[in-house]
Parts: sequence; structure tokens; C-alpha cells
Amino acid sequence: MILKDYTKEMITNLIDIIKECALQDKITVSLEGSRVENLQFIEEYNINEEKLVEILSQLVKEDFCYGLKNMQDGVVHNDLYVFCPVKDLYNIKGEKESVDIYMRFNMIQSDGEPYRMLVSLHKRNKPITYIFK
Repeated sequence: MILKDYTKEMITNLIDIIKECALQDKITVSLEGSRVENLQFIEEYNINEEKLVEILSQLVKEDFCYGLKNMQDGVVHNDLYVFCPVKDLYNIKGEKESVDIYMRFNMIQSDGEPYRMLVSLHKRNKPITYIFK
């Protein structure tokens, strides 16, 4: 289910948490199970930890698309947050490309623990809409 009832302030706060997690090495790229697209994207554009932090630190509220209900085994969990920044990246051939990066964040927080982020990122492969553009 797509969620769009977010304010600019809510998304700005979310971006601050994402950036803080990136700088504190509290972000994990999802590479398990059906996340082949993530691995291919990372390899195609040589996305190392430094490059990932750079991309995340440049997120702005205008990159935000929508939220999704996180359903696992029929149980509703926390929301997922979808962003799609457009970045110039170099592919493995050394060619510069303008790439729409589909990023889906799962914000995880255990009792009293700092936030952690699980992120799925790959080339956009479906139409998206932006809330604040």
C-alpha cells in the first residue's frame, strides 16, 4: 500500500536520520534473497561505502517519492520510505551516466538503541512519483 501523507518536516527529519546513520556506519545494503538488482547496481557503478555515504548525504526532500507498508508474513511492520535521486555515476566502462536511483529504506530501532537503516538500491525499474517536486 502506497502512503503519501507525509509533511516536508517529517521527510526532512527522516533525511537527517538517514544521513546520521550513513556517517555512523549504521546503514546496511540489502543483498540477501531476491536482492540481485542491488548487487548488480553496486557492481555496475562501483558503489563502495564511501560512494554510498556521498549519495545518501546528498538526499533532499524533493527526492522523496512515497512510503510503503512493510508487510512480512501478513503482518504490518514499520513503514518503508522510497526516494529516487538522480545522480551522475560512472559505470564499469568508465562512462558517465545520469541514473535514477531507486532507494527503499527500512528504519529499524530496537528498544533504546540508535536507529539503523536497511536500504535497497538499484536503477529505477518502474514509474515513480515525487510528493514534493
